[in-house]
Amino acid sequence: MRHFIILLAALFFGSMSYAQINIGGKIKDKAQDKLEQKTDQTIDKGFEKTEEGVNGVFKKKDKDKDGEDKDSEGETKTEKSDEGDNVEGNASGDNGTNSVKLESYSAYDFIPGDKILFFEDFSQDAIGDFPALWTSNSSGEVKTVNIAPGKWFHLNGEDASYCFTKDIAFPENYIVEFDIIPDDVYYRGIILTLYQTDPENMHEIEDGLYPGLYGLHITLDNDGWETKGYGDSKDWLEGKASKNPVVKEKVNHVIIWVQKRRVRIYHMGAKVLDVPTNIYAEGKFNRLRFFGWDRGSYPYVTNIKVTTASPDMRSKLLTEGKIISYGIYFDSGKDVVKSESRGSLNEIANVLKENPDVRIKIVGHTDSDGDDASNMDLSKRRAANVKEALVKDFAIDANRIETDGLGESQPIGPNDSVENKAKNRRVEFIKL
Repeated sequence: MRHFIILLAALFFGSMSYAQINIGGKIKDKAQDKLEQKTDQTIDKGFEKTEEGVNGVFKKKDKDKDGEDKDSEGETKTEKSDEGDNVEGNASGDNGTNSVKLESYSAYDFIPGDKILFFEDFSQDAIGDFPALWTSNSSGEVKTVNIAPGKWFHLNGEDASYCFTKDIAFPENYIVEFDIIPDDVYYRGIILTLYQTDPENMHEIEDGLYPGLYGLHITLDNDGWETKGYGDSKDWLEGKASKNPVVKEKVNHVIIWVQKRRVRIYHMGAKVLDVPTNIYAEGKFNRLRFFGWDRGSYPYVTNIKVTTASPDMRSKLLTEGKIISYGIYFDSGKDVVKSESRGSLNEIANVLKENPDVRIKIVGHTDSDGDDASNMDLSKRRAANVKEALVKDFAIDANRIETDGLGESQPIGPNDSVENKAKNRRVEFIKL
């Protein structure tokens, strides 16, 4: 019997070694791929605890009828999702009893703004078409993908630029967010450029190095991040970091926070880069574009959003009595509060801790997509889960918080464009 057990063990570890050998191939062993992801997450969490002092990780796991741990979408729990969006889909998502508590990050100081300046999810474009409000010197196509909802812009041209054709009124302080799925051969496949157009020389499509008068390149490497601020005949203003690079064949939610000349980048629940003077003071940006210069990489992008930066959420709640937040993140059609929401929730929690007599009501809102009843139910569940996060993750007394959901019944504006729909999808904190 002893020899038989040894033989079985040898066969088992031999098969594991075989799986490891094949990791470098284009088609990975599925089980090994999930093991890799879990290992990477463990390493990341250990790094965060050492360098940034993570407060703790809190999760409630769903159980299926057989007792197996499940994530919020009913799949066996093997890895943490890092995607972050507050985009509405079909409102039939999870029921309110299966909420997953958000993960807590002590160094996640990002606070989303309260006004949407630009939003693009390609929902108004037909599958297979080049997006109507964009231009390029190469090819591109709107597609769907099997790992995420919605429509995605496939940047499949070689050494191509993809420019949004209309001006965006970037203020001094603003936030740019987007979702990206790098393909399996991704290396340095995409650069996001924010820039100021030159009316006398509109060559941003052809110019890969210095489009416009002033600009900022943000490069997404497979091993980190790089930023380059530029101006006419001026030296590069550079920043570089290696923490939390984008992950191939996964949805990555990237956040860029600009405060005058300062640039911060956030990804996977952490601040990965912070450069205090990354932009020339003379630059007044009004355009954005994606630029791909690695011919072997063809990523997908969507949910491109620009919001104003909100410098003082605390005083706004106390003086004006209400905060409109676009920084409480959920997966499309679901009620689970995502980890990227920590910055906003932390600000609300600090207000309540510093003002023990203040009570609030949390109200969820949706756009008009989906049926009325489902949207109403979804908005109520989302508000309830935001309360749960404040109570359990931030030790706020539950008696100080009321919740409600109004579905699509109180839009900020008409649901006639992707930007207006994005404005209507929100969470409000109201002082009682």
